[in-house]
Amino acid sequence: MKKISSLLTVALCILLSTPTSAQQTKGTVVMVAGSGEVKADNDQATVTFFIEEQDKDKITAAARVNRKMKEGTEIVKKADPQAKLATRSYFTYPVYSDVSISNKTREITGWRVGQYLDLVTKNIQQLAETVAAAQKLLALNGINFELSDEAIQRLDTARLNLAYKNMQERAQTIATAMGRNINDASLESLDVDGAGIVRPEPRVFAATSMMAKGAATVPETSFEAGESTLSARVIGRVKFN
Repeated sequence: MKKISSLLTVALCILLSTPTSAQQTKGTVVMVAGSGEVKADNDQATVTFFIEEQDKDKITAAARVNRKMKEGTEIVKKADPQAKLATRSYFTYPVYSDVSISNKTREITGWRVGQYLDLVTKNIQQLAETVAAAQKLLALNGINFELSDEAIQRLDTARLNLAYKNMQERAQTIATAMGRNINDASLESLDVDGAGIVRPEPRVFAATSMMAKGAATVPETSFEAGESTLSARVIGRVKFN
């Protein structure tokens, strides 16, 4: 993209400094790039909770994790019935003693067991209440605000239209610099290049041991969903006849 822009700049400088005529520029092919972007308020949140327990007995630790994850999931379902939930990354790790015995392998003194729960919701207005309810048993690991697939599809036409319009305007500028009428040019091909989404950085919250064990009352956390930017680029092959 930068290479195309640089070549375009050099070409324009030459054209502006050298008298031209329609005959001299006949058959000239110019690659013209256009870009466009739209901003929209995020309408979806992905929240990650987790539970971790530690005990000398592996089965005891696992039993507590299983019970709390089940209860925590039910709490989230009740707080936000329309949310999509998915559990993942169940883990079991040994806990070793700080020192080895007789230069042998360190002794296992306990077990760490845990599991993660992902929540995807469009109910951002009630998100603080939902998270506070879940934190009675589960720890908040991270949250990311984004655009839903429906919002992206709705805005797709707008960003492509803006990119195409920007390309047309640049083509007009080039035609003027060449002393040509843009109506004498034809669009031979058009490439739509990697439309993307720029999202804010995920907001991550470190879970404290009190949260992991379950606090009786957790004050509601304040959330601001922010916005995302959707961009598109088009590159047209323009030929002056």
